[in-house]
Amino acid sequence: MHLTLEFGGGLELLCESVKVHNVNVDVPKGADKLTMKDLLAWVRTNLIKERPEMFMKGESVRPGVLVLVNDCDWELSSQLDTTLEEKDVVVFISTLHGG
Repeated sequence: MHLTLEFGGGLELLCESVKVHNVNVDVPKGADKLTMKDLLAWVRTNLIKERPEMFMKGESVRPGVLVLVNDCDWELSSQLDTTLEEKDVVVFISTLHGG
């Protein structure tokens, strides 16, 4: 499944400073759909190059990371159970900044 992933607010530093990634993610074997939970596991394995603990806590994103799926806050859908579709755009933005 082709997806566009965008990282901002400093999270791009965990992905070799690349903000936009056009990726192809396979639906897990035995599943009929790709969920955000599946995508986060894929991101941790394939995109995060350093300090994955700054992006994820357990199976989800850390508190303070805003997740938008097609410009809609994932908290308004099903969060980890949100179903992704071909050509969806998923944005991860850190809302925590030093000062």
